[in-house]
Amino acid sequence: MFADRARIFVKSGKGGDGHVSFRREKYVPNGGPDGGDGGDGGSVYFVVDEGLNTLTDFRNVRKYAAANGENGNKRNCSGKSGEDIFIKVPEGTVIKEVGSGKVITDMSGDNRKFLLLHGGKGGNGNQHYATSTMQAPKYAQPGQPAQELELLLELKVIADVGLVGFPNVGKSTLLSRVTNARPKIANYHFTTLNPNLGVVDLEDAKGFVIADIPGLIEGASEGVGLGHEFLRHIERTKLILHIVDAASTEGRDPVEDIYAINRELEAYNAEISSRPQIIAANKIDMIYAEDDPVARIKAEFEPKGIPVYAISAISGQGLRELLYDINNKLEQMDVRPVVFEQEFFPEFHFDMSSDPFTVVYDEEQSAYVVEGPRIEKMLSYTNLESEKGFQFFQNFLKENGILEQLEALGIEDGDTVRMYGLSFDYYK
Repeated sequence: MFADRARIFVKSGKGGDGHVSFRREKYVPNGGPDGGDGGDGGSVYFVVDEGLNTLTDFRNVRKYAAANGENGNKRNCSGKSGEDIFIKVPEGTVIKEVGSGKVITDMSGDNRKFLLLHGGKGGNGNQHYATSTMQAPKYAQPGQPAQELELLLELKVIADVGLVGFPNVGKSTLLSRVTNARPKIANYHFTTLNPNLGVVDLEDAKGFVIADIPGLIEGASEGVGLGHEFLRHIERTKLILHIVDAASTEGRDPVEDIYAINRELEAYNAEISSRPQIIAANKIDMIYAEDDPVARIKAEFEPKGIPVYAISAISGQGLRELLYDINNKLEQMDVRPVVFEQEFFPEFHFDMSSDPFTVVYDEEQSAYVVEGPRIEKMLSYTNLESEKGFQFFQNFLKENGILEQLEALGIEDGDTVRMYGLSFDYYK
């Protein structure tokens, strides 16, 4: 069973406690403090493993914890640091925080290793607290606590071209003919569960990666059947290749099929539906009608800027022209891979809760001033120039009660709010 989602719990190691002890040497009745430091807790990393292509392993193991740091000991002996853990995932895995659904990191492109949770820092032993007035301190610093998160892992297939189409239109046959992929091919009326990836190699051309996205059904964008799981795989593709049964061997209308799939794509993510599209009118070797159905498809979609190619995945007719046109279009596009931006910052999430902040009205400036360590830290982590960053900023103000405090002070629409050199106009 192909697994493209998993829910797991991760925890870093707790820092070891510092030790309280004093030197006990012969002929030295009042030895000084010699308590050692605690070791640092282990951290949690995610790394890309080229040998993995599913999240199946996470079905059996759902809890991952780094080792705690050891406590300090007498005679200035420091505790051993806990070992880090490295969680291996396939390329294309998007890691989200369960509660908010926000992206923590996308293990794609150059992001091959990601530090998710820091281990707790070990506490200082009492040797650090000796002063001229306190020569025998009986205090040692406890280790910092562990950090923990519940995560949602989603594997989003990385491919240049996504094949879409209703079941049994010839997607698997096409993929097996033009790539090194070997999908199971049969006359199924239900859909394949897992996407098949293959590399298209072309003479005198770079070639590209193509994925047979599992068959769509109407209502997929609303989660009918496995709709969301299927649609998730198309989020990274640069170009969408529609495969339709031009011969209508099963009574389906190819024109209506294309419109139906585009409706599902737009309902799921309008940005995806706006990406370049090409239509492959398949099964032309089985057309026996007097009226040419391919001409009808061309008349409907080529005026909209969507090229239509007549092909036969069985005989290979028309495939060369189709593949080289796809390759040319890809070469003209932005080559940067689709990588999902970070929206949730674990270090900020754990550090901010105890940091203070103030909300006051400054009469001299005629402005409301919000400041404090929590605000300063939030601004350092947030890109306010991006749409997602500004949305995070607004949610932060609401979730931390800052908007409520501003309203309690009598703020009105159009009033100015200042935060460390930044000015905003307030509108409810």
